[in-house]
Amino acid sequence: METLNVALGDRSYPIYIGPALLERADLLLPFLRRPKAAIVTNSTVAPLYLQRLADPLRRAGVDVAEIILPDGEQFKDWRTLNSIFDVLLQQRCDRSTTLIALGGGVVGDITGFAAACFQRGVPFIQVPTTVLAQVDSSVGGKTAINHPLGKNMIGAFHQPQLVLADTDTLNTLPDRQLRAGLAEVIKYGLIRDLPFLEWLEASLDRLLAREAVTLGEAICRSCRNKAEVVVADERETGERALLNLGHTFGHAIETGVGYGQWLHGEAVAAGTLMSSELSSQLGWIGPHDVGRVERIFQRAGLPVYGPALAGERYLDLMQNDKKVQDGKIRLVLLRQIGQAVVSDAAPQIEILTAIAARSAHV
Repeated sequence: METLNVALGDRSYPIYIGPALLERADLLLPFLRRPKAAIVTNSTVAPLYLQRLADPLRRAGVDVAEIILPDGEQFKDWRTLNSIFDVLLQQRCDRSTTLIALGGGVVGDITGFAAACFQRGVPFIQVPTTVLAQVDSSVGGKTAINHPLGKNMIGAFHQPQLVLADTDTLNTLPDRQLRAGLAEVIKYGLIRDLPFLEWLEASLDRLLAREAVTLGEAICRSCRNKAEVVVADERETGERALLNLGHTFGHAIETGVGYGQWLHGEAVAAGTLMSSELSSQLGWIGPHDVGRVERIFQRAGLPVYGPALAGERYLDLMQNDKKVQDGKIRLVLLRQIGQAVVSDAAPQIEILTAIAARSAHV
């Protein structure tokens, strides 16, 4: 087991990464304010891992409530959030009850938001079961639900007490979900860690083959990057925004085609190529750099072209991005491979040209 730390003063917390951690009630117990917890998961993860997490806690004397949500990005909404509150109230949960998110990014985001809201804030623990959640969404305290007009537009910053990433749960992850998660792994190399990107280029085949040691290394290095950025900029007023490389375009894709049609990592991959094209148009990186970005995403089996949405539709959706200021779309772009910046310098015509170059024909 590897242990990392997110150093946020009195709100610091560990990230445990390794195999066979779900049954380790001893790792969770110190973070429970009282022996009562509610595990929130979904209909796909529950048959696989719910009892493996719940039973050891019950044997340790913890009163465990179970909340099983429908599976899918399209259910990350008010209705599903309210169903969590229904059970918490029915089970007489109070401010000392800990919510435990068992699942991927959707489960983690909605559980964290429920924890931020319920009785004005209760503790929660992240137990991510996908690559994307283990390397990105479980760390940093971003919680949210979607709105029909924009992804993750309603939420709160609410840090977990603990992140417990059992790498064994990735053994049952569908290939499509594995590949989508790698988009967020590749992101760290592109924005701030060139040696990591070079390692990924050399190790990608082993990652896709689910070689345990290589996958564990990728998760650790990703979490280390994420933790460093969160500690430097918890509320995303500066450096943390760089973690959104490809996300402004990507969120437009997810919203535009309908939540759940494209996985988040797939949309981020296509969005990252749009950001790379735009960076090249601005003269910051060369066409060979764009080709390098394209190759690693292609090798990972991820899309390098977005869906056939009109350019103006992309722009309209991108206006509902959290980085928009004074009506200006601010994008994460590449000054060079391994160094990203947030910029509003791109003229609209250049943004449209990049979208056209990296989207399917309308």
